[in-house]
Amino acid sequence: MINVCYFERLLNVDLFEQVLTEGGGIALSRVGPEMADADVAAALSGIQGYHTRGGSQLVPPKFRIDKDFIAKCPNLIAVCTGGAGYDAITVPDCTEAGILVANQAGLNAEAVAEHALAMMLCLTKQIAQVNMALRRDPELDRFAFRNNDIFGKTLGIVGLGEVGTRMAEVCSTAFKMPVLTTHPRLTTEQAAKRHAELVSFAELLERSDFVLVACGLNDETRGMFGAAEFAAMKPNAYFVTIGRGGIHDEDALAAALKASELAGAGLDVWNQEPPPIDHPLLKFENVLASPHIAAVTEESAQKAMTGAAEQWRDILAGKYPSRCKNPEVWPRYVERFKRIMGFAPEAR
Repeated sequence: MINVCYFERLLNVDLFEQVLTEGGGIALSRVGPEMADADVAAALSGIQGYHTRGGSQLVPPKFRIDKDFIAKCPNLIAVCTGGAGYDAITVPDCTEAGILVANQAGLNAEAVAEHALAMMLCLTKQIAQVNMALRRDPELDRFAFRNNDIFGKTLGIVGLGEVGTRMAEVCSTAFKMPVLTTHPRLTTEQAAKRHAELVSFAELLERSDFVLVACGLNDETRGMFGAAEFAAMKPNAYFVTIGRGGIHDEDALAAALKASELAGAGLDVWNQEPPPIDHPLLKFENVLASPHIAAVTEESAQKAMTGAAEQWRDILAGKYPSRCKNPEVWPRYVERFKRIMGFAPEAR
């Protein structure tokens, strides 16, 4: 029996198990932070697959996939995350060990893009502020809440993956927004196919009315937005992120908002998730906050659970997964797969 183990909880465990185990031969197990170390070690010792959360903020250190974790899993062939992020996995350690890493990029793109767009609209229309003001004073001066359209404004996207591309498509089409993007390995032609103009990071900050962070957390993006970057943005611009905590400096953002260097911010990701109730950024009326829930929709859960389970079935059957994040692992993976599974995976 092949065993796939998941960490703590899934958005829809019944659906995931149903798709994963259809036809037999695959069992699903679970580990969680409430378990004793000995029980966790026993559970991990026989697994072939490990399914985890992608965000390192959501995974306790001992459950993050690194050399120490891999040492507890002698029969492990692959690790997958439940969403697009995978910063809870030390990919080089997996590659060195011959373990394949995959995510579910694109399966929650609609949900996350909708959340980002909703934040942009709520911020510029002051919907949250006027909603609360009306509850306090039905005689309020509605002209005190004069706001702005997003139509024709410039959107700068950092991270033109599945979510960023969907945002570029929707905003450029529905709202006629010029879309800018920046990426060291993206060509002008590739950006254009994704409805965006490729510019330098400095130009993106200078020209954008909205700056959207839609990239993952890695060595290149960690601390990408600090005091200098916020100061380089327009004073009437909004900062929105559905990427990962750690990409922007929260203290620097609070300082920029306090100094009126920005018009507001929409934040779905945090250094600590959820953020503490006394977090400085939660004190600003022009900050729209949510606790990393952009992808938490019924439709997204169904797509992610079904897609993840189907990808696991492909991996365990020896097929190359569609969302592999370390393709350079393949030669070592083939050797490890053959040793553990008893047959060779299909050629790429």
